Amino acid sequence: MTVRTQGYLFVAITMLIWGGFTIFSRLNAGWHISAWDICALRFTIGFTVLMPILIWRRETAFLWKKEPFILGLLGGVAYCLTSYSAFHYVPAAHAAIFLNGCIPLCTAVAAYLLFKQPFDKHTWISLIIMLGAISVMSLMMYEQTHVALSIGDGLFFLSAIWWGIFTVLLKHWKLSAWQSMSGVAIWSALIYLPIYILFLPKHFQEASLMHLAIQGFFHGILVVIVATLSYVAAIERLGAFKTGSIVTLAPFMAALVAVPLLGEPLNTAMIFGLVGMGVGALQPWRWFNRKDPLQQQLNAQKKTASH
Repeated sequence: MTVRTQGYLFVAITMLIWGGFTIFSRLNAGWHISAWDICALRFTIGFTVLMPILIWRRETAFLWKKEPFILGLLGGVAYCLTSYSAFHYVPAAHAAIFLNGCIPLCTAVAAYLLFKQPFDKHTWISLIIMLGAISVMSLMMYEQTHVALSIGDGLFFLSAIWWGIFTVLLKHWKLSAWQSMSGVAIWSALIYLPIYILFLPKHFQEASLMHLAIQGFFHGILVVIVATLSYVAAIERLGAFKTGSIVTLAPFMAALVAVPLLGEPLNTAMIFGLVGMGVGALQPWRWFNRKDPLQQQLNAQKKTASH
């Protein structure tokens, strides 16, 4: 299997899990699994799997630095609570629009506010497209239902803010994929579980054991561990731009799948929002006149070998 083929295989794995996140998170509402409970399940399983491995490998020293704690608080606890809660209020298509569609924009804004990194022309184009899409979609929704935005949309946008800050800090601190994944999973459990056990409502008895097992495996193993490792592996083989552009399609595809699979509504306003936010997030114009980084590397190796 060639390096490029391996890269696309890892991209496919990541897309399936990221797309599944939208479907399975929306299923929580129908399966009577609250946001409090799914977070506890996710963090408990992640901690139970990863902490023994870190102890066995004697790699726990990095956990006691401020970086993993902050990343766990933002990309773990805050992100999961707001995103899982949002799925109880609005259909899956809203997640693609207000969460996944807004993450690139929130990341660019966070980079500017935290480290004064200026917007490039691609970010400005995306900003104009996204603001235009949201404005038109909100106007169309208001004309149809007299409600432009809901609490679920606000929670998704807040989730995009958390993830944007998390992404910028992750790049700035340059932690490895293993340290990032395990640090976020373990600190999420250490921060959230004591609060959950002592103060938050619990509704596990309202869900079936089978549904809890399915959600626990998907969110605690596939999302936390497998998707993180497959995404990093894809970036190493295909480059960050191509990998990021392809996997960003997953939530938008999941929103369409949710229509027949979950009986989700999809009106003209939401279709317009999906298309507009998808174009803004994917930035398809950047594919033109942009050489494949893997092919550039292979060409350089050939040139070196010939000399």
